[in-house]
Amino acid sequence: MSADLAVDLRHADTADYDAIIELVDVWWGGRQMTDMLPRLFFTHFRPTSFIAEVDGAIAGFLAGFISQTDPDVGYVHFIGVDPTMRGRGLGETLYGAFFDAARSRGCRVVRAVTSPVNRTSIAFHQQIGFRVLPGNAESEGVAYTTDYDGPGRPCVRFEYDLKNRKQGD
Repeated sequence: MSADLAVDLRHADTADYDAIIELVDVWWGGRQMTDMLPRLFFTHFRPTSFIAEVDGAIAGFLAGFISQTDPDVGYVHFIGVDPTMRGRGLGETLYGAFFDAARSRGCRVVRAVTSPVNRTSIAFHQQIGFRVLPGNAESEGVAYTTDYDGPGRPCVRFEYDLKNRKQGD
């Protein structure tokens, strides 16, 4: 985290949803992303979803949960950082909070996905320690799984091993 950045980190709340959903498509450069972020993450997954504020304004968020099918797995469904705040450690701070929450609930790994066209997201996840999981196709040297989220919806799949991270790191 940049030393000049004072970040207030807190759990997401249902009341945050309307403000965040207004920002999502803007933060993704006009890509239509709002359909991928339902309100339920801010209502039903509050203990594992987070908001980062800088100077009282939302600067980033993370929506995640613990798998009910496999309680060893934490899953980050969505993470976003204001483009004007990127490169200052907010994304890593949000993931750190999720890693701590997942570990405290007995998880051993965290998984996430992104689009193969989102090179910034791929680079970010790799830079903070996620590994790309095998897929059935490749783009620019990165494996991805075709039709992962339905026909025509490929995803790069990531995994982070929580044993490589101490609580609070």
